[in-house]
Amino acid sequence: MTVIDNYDSFTYNLVQQIERLAGRAVRVVRNDVLPGPGTPARAGRIVELIRANEAVPLLGICLGNQAIGEAFGGRIVRGDVPVHGKVTEVKHRGERLFENCPSPMRTARYHSLVVERSSLPAALTVDAEADDGAVMALSHKTRPIFGIQFHPESYGTTGGDQIIINFLNQAAQ
Repeated sequence: MTVIDNYDSFTYNLVQQIERLAGRAVRVVRNDVLPGPGTPARAGRIVELIRANEAVPLLGICLGNQAIGEAFGGRIVRGDVPVHGKVTEVKHRGERLFENCPSPMRTARYHSLVVERSSLPAALTVDAEADDGAVMALSHKTRPIFGIQFHPESYGTTGGDQIIINFLNQAAQ
């Protein structure tokens, strides 16, 4: 398993969470072309890599979620207000990544940009949203590609471990 590090301060929290839950080491590869945070278009070759590897199981978190949206034709826009270090409730249908997770669930958010819902292509579906209507999770309808805007590794997110477990299970199928 590989984690692409876009120079985010949460990367190693996520790596430790995955290693604990998966029971195996995680390889970290730095995205050295142009570091994040920022927009997917400025995050090196990440959008290109997503497009070229559509069959590889992928969980994009925060910037990764936005990169998935952009890779399949969605637009990335400024949210109504920046939400850095805010805990908000997210609603979902309890499917795929959210199986056995409470709804609504508390999530820790650290972002200014969001995937614009109206620009999402038919290949992607919205799996979770915030009370303000912001897309908080999306997935590809036929590929093992998932994105979440919030941080499952944060202590402010309830059910973060379950989301990672669900992704690992989806990736194994």
